[in-house]
Amino acid sequence: MYLLGVDIGTTSLKAAVYDEKGREKGSIHLEYTLNSHGDFVEFDPEEYWKMFLKAYDTLSEGIQIDALSVDTQCETLILADENGTPLCDAIVWLDNRATAEAAEIEAAFGTEKVYTVTGQPEITATWPACKLLWIKRNRPALWEKVRKIFLLEDFILFRLTGEFVTERTLQSSSLYFDIRKGAWWSEMLDYVGLAPEMLPKLCGSAENVGVYRGTAVVTGAIDQIAGAIGAGVTRKGCISEMTGTTMVIFAGSDSIPPFNPNSKVPCHYNYDDQYCLMLWTPTAGMTLKWFKNAFCESESFRDLDVLAEKIAPGCDGLTMLPHLCGSMMPKYNPAARGGFYGFSLEHTKGHFIRSVLEAVACMLKENLDYLGTYVDEIRCMGGGAASPLWCQIKADMTGKKLITLKNKETACLGSAILAGVGAGIFPDVCSATEALVEVDACFLPQSTDYKEVYDRYIYLDRLLNAPDMEAGK
Repeated sequence: MYLLGVDIGTTSLKAAVYDEKGREKGSIHLEYTLNSHGDFVEFDPEEYWKMFLKAYDTLSEGIQIDALSVDTQCETLILADENGTPLCDAIVWLDNRATAEAAEIEAAFGTEKVYTVTGQPEITATWPACKLLWIKRNRPALWEKVRKIFLLEDFILFRLTGEFVTERTLQSSSLYFDIRKGAWWSEMLDYVGLAPEMLPKLCGSAENVGVYRGTAVVTGAIDQIAGAIGAGVTRKGCISEMTGTTMVIFAGSDSIPPFNPNSKVPCHYNYDDQYCLMLWTPTAGMTLKWFKNAFCESESFRDLDVLAEKIAPGCDGLTMLPHLCGSMMPKYNPAARGGFYGFSLEHTKGHFIRSVLEAVACMLKENLDYLGTYVDEIRCMGGGAASPLWCQIKADMTGKKLITLKNKETACLGSAILAGVGAGIFPDVCSATEALVEVDACFLPQSTDYKEVYDRYIYLDRLLNAPDMEAGK
């Protein structure tokens, strides 16, 4: 049995085929460039489809793929006529044209009501409701022709099966989906001017919706949820953290946390018809990459680890704040900036490198403390998981067991697992992850005491990461 998982990210498509034991039989990675001009960020919808076909044709050569599923970025909109033919370029999630409409919706509904219904703690131009309101007001001739509104996964499913369907995790951040009822939010539809028939039929994740060339087509989940499934995050107490350019923390939840006006943590509909919380920081691995490019250009990341390994925990008093692009969670402050404090003539390049690793680990602990849920195991993904030193620092800093995974493309594997469940190959997601997800390494907390390091980090953060401080002052 062969399962295809396709992960369509912001600037690349990744796809991989697995057998029913989770062994990878082939993969492909296709890069693409968005069309960006000012606040407008767009992409030709047909190019998404062409890339998908290239991936499918390449990976199905010589084999019959039994089932496939697709995970995508959230919020990317494709407006189409009654036949599902796109009327314009896709409006990518990064697009910020609808700032005025976002402010209008916030004034009309208020953030507390929006959070209570949708789980989204802030109203920004990213959300599809805001963008659709912008189209209606600024492109009336185009709006008159719109009969079908797709998000990216919906569009691929329609091309594969002819069915106008979506799945609930994808719609969580549309701002017109009620995550408590698992249904469209009629009050927001009325405000934006959306007729229900313009939107796809709501389905669950791992639901078989059609066939393409003999392959069962199954609904997926958003990329972060697919990645969590592919990492084996399917029980309480187990969460995932991805240290890539940014840091993303994923935790399942059986309830929606109460509204907190100071919180920016979104609550999404999860694949299991419950909920999940996602925290993120603007920089994480990017902080280390910046330091490498600025001061260690001729050295590899492994070389940086070697230098950092020679330094004692705590970096002899050197503390770093990793807010190179502001801070988001747990403290929202776009004006925040990074810094090193406490260095003297005794400090070396290795001290600075290790201070970056420790700073990101402190940021992880701070967010876990802020999340406030029970955690006994962290599944690590992204480029940061390739550093044993960094993983051990995180384990010691948080006091949690850290697990890295043999399969690095967890979103592709997660989508393949959903495909297998929808096609009846596996009875459910949990049993599928037990069979397919393989652990690479385990890092247990050691005797290293990072309390003083963490206290220094928090003290410095409180001094310098203050919302009333302007950047550069």
